[in-house]
Amino acid sequence: MDQGNTAFILIAAALVLLMTPGLAFFYGGLVKAKSVISMMMMSFGAMGLMGVLWVLYGYSIAFPTTAEGTTQFPWAIDPSNFSLAGVLETPEGAAYPPLAFVAFQATFAIITVALVSGAIADRAKFGAWMIFAGIWATVVYFPVASWVFNFGLADDASFSYGGWITHGLQDVFGVGAIDFAGGTAVHINAGAAALALALVLGKRVGFQKGAHVPHNPPFVLLGAGLLWFGWFGFNAGSELAADGTAALAFVNTIAAPAAALLAWLIVEKIKDGKPTSVGAASGAVAGLVAITPACAALTPFWAIVLGLLAGAVCALAIELKFKLGFDDSLDVVGIHLVGGLIGTLYLGIFATGTGLINSGSFNQLIVQAIAALAVLVYSFVLAFVIGFAIEKTIGFRVKNEDEIAGIDTVVHGEEGYVLSDVRG
Repeated sequence: MDQGNTAFILIAAALVLLMTPGLAFFYGGLVKAKSVISMMMMSFGAMGLMGVLWVLYGYSIAFPTTAEGTTQFPWAIDPSNFSLAGVLETPEGAAYPPLAFVAFQATFAIITVALVSGAIADRAKFGAWMIFAGIWATVVYFPVASWVFNFGLADDASFSYGGWITHGLQDVFGVGAIDFAGGTAVHINAGAAALALALVLGKRVGFQKGAHVPHNPPFVLLGAGLLWFGWFGFNAGSELAADGTAALAFVNTIAAPAAALLAWLIVEKIKDGKPTSVGAASGAVAGLVAITPACAALTPFWAIVLGLLAGAVCALAIELKFKLGFDDSLDVVGIHLVGGLIGTLYLGIFATGTGLINSGSFNQLIVQAIAALAVLVYSFVLAFVIGFAIEKTIGFRVKNEDEIAGIDTVVHGEEGYVLSDVRG
């Protein structure tokens, strides 16, 4: 067992786990002051729920050991790994303990679910959100993670470890979809679900451009900084080894979001006359989203180009909700869905070796589009059905009067900012 690589994976897992509290700050600063507890609790609720479900059965769905030649579409389950029973011991000759990989992938499940919550800020019941999160993770995230990340922990020829998005498409087109760290499984997946929930819950009271402003931009900047810090574990850690590929992913995780940050600010300056702190934070996140699938398949120059493209396009894409009439509260669709699509499709043209400009073949672009569309449709449809069922049974949205008053005290019995300790 390589202790260096084991330590690398465990540290990367800790970095990715930190992204969810970072997301809580990022989202928390964007909502109104009377909803900040509710917003941040949806992220922390995802940490608690996904941490338990992943151990109980999530891993067994995402990484089933299936007989060679059998399909994993739409999803399979491996009872031998319930409660991680099948991965408690390290096989002889393994590069790292299976539990290190289990821990790393658990943090991906947590952050993906938490991302969805930004679309329903200011108006969702916490209990309904937790029910949705558990069902959606079970029928959407866990199987989609298998499609993308189930590349195997061993070289046993009697088993097939490849998800259909990678190995399955490779059998047909000669190349598999490239998604190094989760452009499809995390960002397109979460963005599509966010769009579905925004449609199910409807618009906030008084929804219009300029009606809802971030209550705490310093929180937004703090959250973005923590996200960027954790993203090095997200991207470089996906190599599962401290090597040259991890180093390339690390550098690209600097270059792309830096370029996206600048591009977003330029668009803001041209469009609105002033570059904003929230714009800087959002631009960095857009670049991080776009580089996620591509971080190990681009040179740093093309990573900068991707960042510029993602920052500019996402800065414009967040206006779609006003033009199309859906209330994606914190721009999960405009940043994560659009950014994930940009990063995933960009590889079809610029991926080192297999992209169109290097190979002269459209095959990489075709498989990237198939992967993106499959995850988008699968996640959107099921998220809409789950959310609609919850809304029509126990109710997903709070009452209008509670939304106007601020839902922190109604849902959690707490206030984000107690300005006086004097009790009436």
